[in-house]
Amino acid sequence: MSWKTRLFEIIFEAETKAGRRFDLALLILIIISLAVVMLESMPTVAAQYGQELIISEWIITGLFTIEYMLRLLVVKKPARYARSFYGIVDLLSILPTYLSLLFPASHFLLSIRALRLMRVFRILKLTHFVSEGTGIVLAMKASARRIGIFLSFVLLLSTILGTIIYVVENTANPDFSSIPQSIYWAIVTITTVGYGDISPVTAIGKMVASVVMLLGYAIIAVPTGIVTVELSKQFGRKDKLTESCPACGHEGHDPDAKFCKFCGHAL
Repeated sequence: MSWKTRLFEIIFEAETKAGRRFDLALLILIIISLAVVMLESMPTVAAQYGQELIISEWIITGLFTIEYMLRLLVVKKPARYARSFYGIVDLLSILPTYLSLLFPASHFLLSIRALRLMRVFRILKLTHFVSEGTGIVLAMKASARRIGIFLSFVLLLSTILGTIIYVVENTANPDFSSIPQSIYWAIVTITTVGYGDISPVTAIGKMVASVVMLLGYAIIAVPTGIVTVELSKQFGRKDKLTESCPACGHEGHDPDAKFCKFCGHAL
């Protein structure tokens, strides 16, 4: 077994003892990095331990950089891995810290802070440890078209209801000053959020609001049902392999798969 193959098993596979140890170390590092990001956002903590937090951040970024370079090194198609979901997440976990070095001027301090806040994307690296993640992603993809149609219907319904409430309330209630403002109220109400910043005052307006509230309960159940059906289909299928493709690093292959369904490389 070559050193690249051995390193690939450690980094991408979770079935070996070394692979499990690597995943555990990576998981701990991710949690520590997220804690550092959160502590930096606290003025009192940052004022007292700012230097230590900066040093910790650069050490963590250095370790993540080494991990990212090793992943690109051991896969046979590094460009494909770099464009994959996990590849982009790995890049996002290190890029903000390096980008902050490009803005040394004082008037760019706000931009630096925004870039550093992007490090919260490291939480997406936790998806490496979710074995059911592939099934969830596939279920969401399968539901996307139907949910899109459903959301279009909700938007259309909100426009109609917003226009109706505008006609009813406009003369008696200054809160409903325009159709867009009324549509905003319809969306807030139909989704059962209910901020309460705008509310009808006329009897007819309250009747319309009651209808919208009742519709909201029925509407919320629809996307939940769509996704639930797809999830049951995905998890009802035969188990997937945890083996990663040596070329692109993807998982989730069928037990009898001989080739990667993402890049076609032999498993």
